[in-house]
Amino acid sequence: MRLVVQRVSKAKVMIGGDCYSAIGRGFLVLLGIETEDNTEDVTWLTAKLCGMRVFADEAGKMNLDLSQADGEVMVVSQFTLHASTKKGNRPSFTKAARPETAIPLYREFIRQMDKTLGKPCATGEFGADMQVELINDGPVTIILDSKNKE
Repeated sequence: MRLVVQRVSKAKVMIGGDCYSAIGRGFLVLLGIETEDNTEDVTWLTAKLCGMRVFADEAGKMNLDLSQADGEVMVVSQFTLHASTKKGNRPSFTKAARPETAIPLYREFIRQMDKTLGKPCATGEFGADMQVELINDGPVTIILDSKNKE
């Protein structure tokens, strides 16, 4: 399971020209699920994400986690995070999990985030054609991968 985490001032997901969800200060999380992922990956990533200290404290140092910063989270599914570009110029997505595997793990990730944060996450719509707008704060962008534990 792979996350691209962006610290944002605000973010929103548009579907069909309408605002589907929006957040203020917090994390926009692009979530890629591969065929071999399971709930252990979800648990490791949610704990790592919620504990990351990348929000500024009163001294301006990145020292606060998401809860301490009273941040929000938006989770958007993104199978293209598992693209392979080894051969040719057209990416292969064979490592990305099929919907029957990915959807339950996507929902479990959201459930664990909601529980850990004590408030609901905003989301995109799994499999939809979405337009994501954001203001990357910093910019701060971090990649987490449960298979490499980084």
